[in-house]
Amino acid sequence: MKAKLHIAIITLLSTLFLQAQQQPKGIIGNSNWMSNWTNFKPANTEYNEATNIIAGTIDKDTRLTKRNTYQLVGVVYVTKNAVLTIEPGTVIRGDDKTCGTLVITNGAKIVAEGLETDPIIFTSNKEIADRKPGDWGGIIILGKAPINTIGGVHTLPFDLEPMLNHYGGQDAEDNSGILKYVRIEYSGRKLSAAKELNGLSLAGVGRKTVLSNIQISYSNDDSFECYGGDLNMNNLVSYRTTDDDFDFTQGAQINISNSIAIRHPFSSDISGSRCFEVDSYDKIQNTDMSKKLTKINASNITLVNLEENNQGLVRESVYVRENTFFNLTNSIISGFTPFALLEGNIGNGEVNLAKITFKNLIVNNCNGGIISEAGGANPAIEKFYSNPDFQINYTKIKNSELFTTPNIKGNPDFRMNQNNTIAIGN
Repeated sequence: MKAKLHIAIITLLSTLFLQAQQQPKGIIGNSNWMSNWTNFKPANTEYNEATNIIAGTIDKDTRLTKRNTYQLVGVVYVTKNAVLTIEPGTVIRGDDKTCGTLVITNGAKIVAEGLETDPIIFTSNKEIADRKPGDWGGIIILGKAPINTIGGVHTLPFDLEPMLNHYGGQDAEDNSGILKYVRIEYSGRKLSAAKELNGLSLAGVGRKTVLSNIQISYSNDDSFECYGGDLNMNNLVSYRTTDDDFDFTQGAQINISNSIAIRHPFSSDISGSRCFEVDSYDKIQNTDMSKKLTKINASNITLVNLEENNQGLVRESVYVRENTFFNLTNSIISGFTPFALLEGNIGNGEVNLAKITFKNLIVNNCNGGIISEAGGANPAIEKFYSNPDFQINYTKIKNSELFTTPNIKGNPDFRMNQNNTIAIGN
């Protein structure tokens, strides 16, 4: 009986290990889901001149239509629980001189549901030759979902109207609308050294909000930043952002899947540009430590540096601060120095390291693995993550062999090249 039980256990463990090995890594899909709606050459794209101006406050349900092209002038607030609906194919151009910025205030909604063949586009109002990162502000959504700051309500440091600039609450199920098949280009104005708008700022946004198939290109700060909130996000594309691709703080509870960050060494700044930057609080003195710490579950993620032989200002792909939960699974990371950087205190014990999971990964052409900010290689960190159960595969493969068609100049397909599944231990 004991022999049969022993054989059954070995068989079960072997099956589970085989299943784990066969789990697809990086972005997935039966077809290339980045086709049709994305644009990796927005500097060459002609957009119609604006026919309508959007300015001031939108305090009643409003619909933007494809037949018009809109210019976003100044900070535009959607207030009083109004719903801003945007038709597929609509183009909104952010004004450079007034730093056009769209703010969906607490209780209001944006319903921007494009189509794969007809995406909604937020872009610069400048001519082709003059477009650059930070031409306009970006999109800000303020919701009622929990954050971990003292008092449970906070404001963003973006010089917004004080009476309209608040987010947070108790409703994790809060609904701020839909962003689907949407492109955001050349946003992220730096107002000052401490005030930097992002492509998409999500502050206290709840999980009934739909965020899917969004491409942010050439943001002058972060592409996606979550200040608290509780969200499921998928099929996100961050391309050539200046700062971080995905930034999380203030107790954000986020599931992000099937998403990609594509970096370039000449589109980064000296502040430490990363694909993921994850922390639980911006200032510990402003944080209610009895509330949830940031917890990010990231699965089927692809993080890639386009220039394999030129790190430029591109640094580590992942930076995690202490008291933060971060799980990165079934993913591909290619071309960073190093792969991951952990804040200094994290390496002091397994209690801290147990909050951070790296599992079933391909870490390709990275100059360094998982290291500590306290001084590079750390024996405790190395020992912890050397456990074979984590299935971290360090490889040296060209992007052209690792991915299906990693050519930005054409129709890129960054799904894993299945011809290499055996070579990289899939």
